[in-house]
Amino acid sequence: MRLTLMIFMAVALLPFAAAAQEKTPGEKSFQKCVPCHSVGASPAKKLGPPLNGLEGRTSGTIEGYNYSEANKAAKIVWSEATFKAYIKDPKASMPGNKMLFAGVKDEAEIRELWGYLSQFKADGSKK
Repeated sequence: MRLTLMIFMAVALLPFAAAAQEKTPGEKSFQKCVPCHSVGASPAKKLGPPLNGLEGRTSGTIEGYNYSEANKAAKIVWSEATFKAYIKDPKASMPGNKMLFAGVKDEAEIRELWGYLSQFKADGSKK
């Protein structure tokens, strides 16, 4: 009887667990960035810097990350507009940076990606 009840409860809760695991379009797009970047609580420094607090931050300023001279000199203040221009073609937008990513060309995907990233405050919590 106990086993039957446990199975019933597990099956009944499956739709809720699946819904909780669904990713937003921006979070799905960010999966392209995960090999090099992180966001959220306790972000790891990877090949690229953590992207918490991106909105309003100046390029090349995360303490302890070894930025290229091009990135430090660019002094881009990240906003939706600067991010959209940059992420389409990072190498062309900032010649000499270390980013190997070819870019995101789809405008809707870029908008969703910015929406996802801009929700993270510098401490990794969400706005």
